[in-house]
Amino acid sequence: MLANRLALATRSFMTSAVRRGGDGGVPGSNLPFQIQNRFRLTAVFVVFFGSGLAVPFILVRHQLLKK
Repeated sequence: MLANRLALATRSFMTSAVRRGGDGGVPGSNLPFQIQNRFRLTAVFVVFFGSGLAVPFILVRHQLLKK
């Protein structure tokens, strides 16, 4: 009995929170970058992940070239 009421209250809270969402559920509207331009998105991903992958190699090279 109590579990049913709790489930109902939780379900109604979740649906009301979704309804108050604002933007209507447009895909990508809550992301911090734009996904409309495929080529720009690819370039941003390559720079972001490529820089993270390159940092250890650059640091090792710097340490090996230090005198």
